[in-house]
Amino acid sequence: MGKRRSPRSVRGLEGLSRVRLSEHFFLRDFLYSEVAALHGLDNIPDDPDVAIAAGEQLCQQLLEPLQQHFGPLALRSGYRNAALNAFCNSQGYNCSRNPATAANHIWDMRDDRGGIGAMVTVVVPAFLPEYDATGDWRPLAWWLHDHLPYSEICFFPKLAAFNLGWREFPLQEIRSFAPPKGLLFKPGMTVPETRPYPRCLT
Repeated sequence: MGKRRSPRSVRGLEGLSRVRLSEHFFLRDFLYSEVAALHGLDNIPDDPDVAIAAGEQLCQQLLEPLQQHFGPLALRSGYRNAALNAFCNSQGYNCSRNPATAANHIWDMRDDRGGIGAMVTVVVPAFLPEYDATGDWRPLAWWLHDHLPYSEICFFPKLAAFNLGWREFPLQEIRSFAPPKGLLFKPGMTVPETRPYPRCLT
């Protein structure tokens, strides 16, 4: 099979969106963008082969085991092509500049080490009752740390949503914009011996 071209027809995009990345996830699950819909922009991969390769790892290594333990996931803010991400950044839509987003939300742009990667924003509905009651995202963060080969995780206040990223050359960092804000873990830091896990697992 030759190199896939970025589709420029409805039939071509339909075929690309039907690519199965893992048992439960397809490429189409990650292509929707509110910004693209509102501004009439496309969000089609420039290099489908790289996007698919990175997306397969994200889904198989991270999303499938996460869904297996916690049930159905709500996904948003997945893939962004370079032009859309640059537009989002220029409009102040909480998107980093393209070099910082390579191998994150821009799945088909390699990072500065030449590695591939992919990121998606995730909400775990089963965890929401506990988060609503406690406001503490850290039990879920520690479960992710102990069970998944992640590169980056960053939590947000609304719905305990978090960016979950896989990279060929992982950073293994956990941060949060939800209180307590800041860095929870990076290589070299000591992991607490006692780490709470979400109660919905028990």
